[in-house]
Amino acid sequence: MTPNKGPRRQPPLLPAALPREIATHYEDGASVTLYQGDRLDLLREIASRNAQAGLIVTSPPYNTGKEYETPTSLNEYVNQQTETIRACLEILSPTGSICWQVGHYIEGKGRDKEAFPLDLVLYPVFKRFGLKLRNRIVWHFGHGLHETYRLTGRHETILWFTQDTSDYTFNLDPIRVPQKYPGKRAFRGPAKGQPSGNPMGKNPTDVWEIPNVKANHVEKTQHPCQFPVALVERLVLALTNEGDLVVDPYIGVGSTAVACALHNRRCAGADTEPRYLETARQRIRQAWNGPLRVRPMNKPVYQPDTRSAVARVPEEWVPPPSVYAPCEPMMRRLCEESAPSEGDDECAGSAPSGSGQQPSQSATQRGRA
Repeated sequence: MTPNKGPRRQPPLLPAALPREIATHYEDGASVTLYQGDRLDLLREIASRNAQAGLIVTSPPYNTGKEYETPTSLNEYVNQQTETIRACLEILSPTGSICWQVGHYIEGKGRDKEAFPLDLVLYPVFKRFGLKLRNRIVWHFGHGLHETYRLTGRHETILWFTQDTSDYTFNLDPIRVPQKYPGKRAFRGPAKGQPSGNPMGKNPTDVWEIPNVKANHVEKTQHPCQFPVALVERLVLALTNEGDLVVDPYIGVGSTAVACALHNRRCAGADTEPRYLETARQRIRQAWNGPLRVRPMNKPVYQPDTRSAVARVPEEWVPPPSVYAPCEPMMRRLCEESAPSEGDDECAGSAPSGSGQQPSQSATQRGRA
């Protein structure tokens, strides 16, 4: 596979107890396990070793008919997910987390489409197992298919659950983001005049703007719905410690394993498609030995150069001049409702006919703002 162009990540130094090997069946000493087969079989293997996962994170199939899934009824889909979640909880550590990243299941076509948010559909399943929802993280991205008969979808969600305990693992500092106003200072109290923020940055909140993996993304592989490394990277850093086991029941091309390899975590995942697992192996080895091309976790979303042709409004779209051009929207509506008589162009920002006065500067500027 020809590597994509993009930023290069230096390989991390793994603890001596974690050899850089990729096992095909779960082994306690392996840093990565890529299991070809059903996710339930892998979860049973892990449970049989009495191993515990510090984090279970995945993006399961959405039941939309992608190449890696067989569509079924929504009820049957929920039953399958319930079975997977139950098996995951058998290996979840008491202080661990489970993160389910999902989008929407869509029924129908055209104007008959109906959306079923899978986070709302699956939330009762997690609650039946006694878990606590810590956050419903909104993942916002800018690219995808466009809709004609409804608003175009540009977000998905991550449900972050823990056991019913206050002693869950959560590390905020590794995932802090740059502050909007780092120069703010306290204006009163004993710290008056001192910087009021955290030098490491601020909490990233529960809305994450991270580009999804599309054609020109530096991480793009053959997988049609690939996890961006930055998305799972935040979860791995925040919800686990070095050496912890991270499990992904639907690992695909291995983005979860890549994040673990970059940050000294162990990983185990399953997939039924051998092509995806081979790509995952290549990416993991690149994470260990370099060069791995990924999008940095906190890189700002690209903003186009307004001087470029593709960022300018085409001349064909520029409307012809209008007598109401200088008016603000509300003034324009008032003008239309009042139906001024001929010669009364006051609403257009000009003086009445015959007055000899020029349009006021403020009115003209407002209309072009």
